[in-house]
Amino acid sequence: MDVAHPTAGWEQLGQSFYRKVQLYTQVFDQDLDLDNYIVAGAPYSGAIALYRDESKLVAYQPTRTSKPSIDIYSCAGGEPILSIPWDSGSVKGLGWSEDEKLLVVTADGTVRCYFDLQGEFTQFSLGNGAEDSGVRSCRFYAHGLVALLNNNSLVSVSSYTEPRPKLLAPPPEGQVHSWSLIPPSYTNSRSVEVLLSIGQTIYVSDATACEDRGLDQGPFTHITVSPSGKFVALYTKAGKVHVINSTFEENFSEHDSKSKIPPKYVEWCGNDAVVIAWEDEVHLVGPYGSSAKFYYDSGRVHLLPDYDGVRIIANDRCDFLQKVPEDTEEVFKLGSDSPASILLDAVEQLEMQSPKADDNVQLIRPHLVEAVDKCVNAAGQEFSEHWQKQLLKAASFGKSVLDIYNSDDFVDMCETLRVLNAVRNYKIGLPLSYEQYQRLSPSGLITRLLNRHEYLLALRIASYLRLPTDKIYVHWASAKVRLGSEDDDTACRKIVEKLSGKPGISFEAIARAAYEEGRGRLATELLNHEPRAGRQVPLLLSMEEDELALDKAIESGDTDLIHFVLHQLRRKLPLASFFRVINSRPTATALVEAAAHEGDGDGHEDTAMLKDLYYQDDRRIDGAAVFVREALRQPESRTAGDKLALAGKLLADNAKENAFEIGTVKEAGLLLRMQEGFDRDLGDVFTGLSVQQTMFKLWRLGYSGRAKKIQGEFKVPERVAWWVRLQALVAKRDWNEIEEIAKQRKSPIGWEPFFNQCLQAGNPRLAAVFVPKCTGLEPGATVTMYEKCGMRVRAAEEAVKLRDAESWVRLLEAAGRGTNEGREIERIGSAVFNRGR
Repeated sequence: MDVAHPTAGWEQLGQSFYRKVQLYTQVFDQDLDLDNYIVAGAPYSGAIALYRDESKLVAYQPTRTSKPSIDIYSCAGGEPILSIPWDSGSVKGLGWSEDEKLLVVTADGTVRCYFDLQGEFTQFSLGNGAEDSGVRSCRFYAHGLVALLNNNSLVSVSSYTEPRPKLLAPPPEGQVHSWSLIPPSYTNSRSVEVLLSIGQTIYVSDATACEDRGLDQGPFTHITVSPSGKFVALYTKAGKVHVINSTFEENFSEHDSKSKIPPKYVEWCGNDAVVIAWEDEVHLVGPYGSSAKFYYDSGRVHLLPDYDGVRIIANDRCDFLQKVPEDTEEVFKLGSDSPASILLDAVEQLEMQSPKADDNVQLIRPHLVEAVDKCVNAAGQEFSEHWQKQLLKAASFGKSVLDIYNSDDFVDMCETLRVLNAVRNYKIGLPLSYEQYQRLSPSGLITRLLNRHEYLLALRIASYLRLPTDKIYVHWASAKVRLGSEDDDTACRKIVEKLSGKPGISFEAIARAAYEEGRGRLATELLNHEPRAGRQVPLLLSMEEDELALDKAIESGDTDLIHFVLHQLRRKLPLASFFRVINSRPTATALVEAAAHEGDGDGHEDTAMLKDLYYQDDRRIDGAAVFVREALRQPESRTAGDKLALAGKLLADNAKENAFEIGTVKEAGLLLRMQEGFDRDLGDVFTGLSVQQTMFKLWRLGYSGRAKKIQGEFKVPERVAWWVRLQALVAKRDWNEIEEIAKQRKSPIGWEPFFNQCLQAGNPRLAAVFVPKCTGLEPGATVTMYEKCGMRVRAAEEAVKLRDAESWVRLLEAAGRGTNEGREIERIGSAVFNRGR
């Protein structure tokens, strides 16, 4: 079969060429009159949504249902991918997001976001008076939309995942003849900007202000912004097209269509040309007003703009109109003498076994690398498999002649073309151009195939491109549990058999799909195959499988996960049920107890939780300890006494076993009563202090008799009492009392603590008094002790007694030989150490 030359469909506009590529034929049935439908196409050659235009009367057709619906097709047409019955009000906006979500906006401001092409949707309201005023029309961009209300208010939604409708600056009163928008990614303010034709001019509204651009050619029936956001095309009622920059500062071109009938569409073809469409006629307007015309004899056409061109949809065909890529033009342009064109001719000569092939290659030898690269790139831009192969043959022939050539780009392009040709097949209906594929990315393409349930092709492409396949298997399994007819056991067995051994599979995602479909038992069975407890537990909790969720968390050994489950259970279960769940699980009980002890993190334990826990477990000693700790924290002694009484009551039921604890509680009550008396009599706060702290405070305040009474009542050992008394006397700097104590012959704690405490308190003189009284010291310790007190001469005497020459020399050097102290030290030791000089 003869294959037409690529230039056969080219049209020259000024210095540039444009081509119209036929993608598919027999797209829609002939009895489907596209003139009666609103048509919206998703970016990157995505799905097409059709909804019957409510403003037009339609003749009754026995073969078609009269019930309204939104039908979704591929670009190849045929049977719908999905048909959505519609009974939710008048549709005022139909559009697509960049990731192929279908957006439907009704007159009352309700927005439905359909995802996955399976009829599932989320819904939100535009608010801001949309329900009262009503929606007039909508414009969509990659991840947001703007709605024009009947009162000329503008409502913007910048994200479909977290919709937060906001009002834009209001335009002036007056009829809005047409409007469009510039997406936030192309504006300086990073806010969506809306262009409105009101009167003779254009107003630009954003989040803060609405400004008049000062035009006088209006009113404009169409406003359209280029894909780059840099240019705006304005179509006037007189049939003229003006192309200006988006800042409205420079007018680039003007074209007169000479049509008295307003067109249905004015869209951009890439960033360099504008396409105008009437019922069956399409004009392509290029730079400087040059134009070309296309006619369709099959009735109404619809334009679906994309990033690098325009899809033209008619009943019998789907075409793609785009600017001819530079590399393609360089290779195929008639009369071209570029190295790439000569290389393509050389491979054709080679197929005819002509010696001219080698002559051509030698002619372009200095530019052969460039020629190979151009042929590779041009192959990527072709929709015809024949010309793809010819260009790749030329590239292969050229690189075989080269001594050194990096073939990575050639290999990548071969892989890319195999993928593109597979998805362009009419059974799939994704006629991606090379640029669209680069923007969409391979993972994005696989997502689109999954939404169409093309699992086998998705797996083949992922394997071919060395991409992960786990997402594909999970999507397949999720669809199986939603749409499959097998019973739970059969479905679980088939899914596990299919996915067993596959890396990265999330059974939690599949189980969640089963649960959302109302198949709780299947969801539980699938979760048993999920190896990550962190994924199992949240779903089990949402399924009300509380105890199983807790068991899975405990099995994981992840304390954070166990705490999470316990927190959720505590919030949703009555207290008795909560304790019943954890009592049979020691790990959970221990964590609840530890968390209650930590409390709010500031040292305030959750006493209520601890009391309930210990009561449920009949842990009376632990429960009594909580009351005791509470009593010690009470500012009022009466309240503290009540707490201690409750602790004693808990322990009294088993007095023999709890004898020690009961005695301790009684002592705590006695201490509390004595402290209450001290508070009253001495005018200071003693309540809440320990026995030793109470004794310390009494001695420091000078009430030694009361301190000794505390010692006697609570049988405080003599050694402890001496320590507390010493610390209190040092704290109050009662040196006279300490000197009196020094006169005693014995001390239960020895005399070294007296030395250390006095020295640390800044009284070396008194500290030195205790050095001779210290016994059992290591050799040389007295020398160091006197030296710490600043008494080098006394230290030297000790060194002489011990015949410690090294220490004596060190002290002499420290004092200085010429000083009085130094001479005295030298005199003391000269006779013993023979140091006289």
